[in-house]
Amino acid sequence: MLSLNPVNKSYCLQEVCESNFRRLLKLAPELLAIERDAIALVDGNPVLHLKILDRGPYTLTVELTHSFEHEQDGFSEPAVKLRVYIDAKSVEVLRDHYRPQASDIFRHTGNHRVVLDYKWSINYFLEKWLKHCLLKGYCFCTNPDVAYETV
Repeated sequence: MLSLNPVNKSYCLQEVCESNFRRLLKLAPELLAIERDAIALVDGNPVLHLKILDRGPYTLTVELTHSFEHEQDGFSEPAVKLRVYIDAKSVEVLRDHYRPQASDIFRHTGNHRVVLDYKWSINYFLEKWLKHCLLKGYCFCTNPDVAYETV
């Protein structure tokens, strides 16, 4: 997978997190009304799951994942845990099932650059994945006629 390595990574990270908020709301226009779990279906594609893990006055913590069926056992991929900052209109990936949280990385390395690189790569991945989900036609909404417009 090609990766983008911007010069001003912290500024670009903020921009990506804000654009991911907009994309997530296109994917789940009624996000704040979802009680616990929701699924989005598109024919011929894996089921997309959204699970509310925690709800605060200004934040939501959610898990977003595809569910793949292979033989008897299914698996979830990429299973990203997101913090949605409602007031700041931003979404940050906390972790995926392959990698530890950024706070764990900082605790082990103490290197701010490593943490910034990690946050950049995982949030940039989320941007690409949300675009993919929207282009495929996924939507967590009660109105199936909600149209996706290019972001």
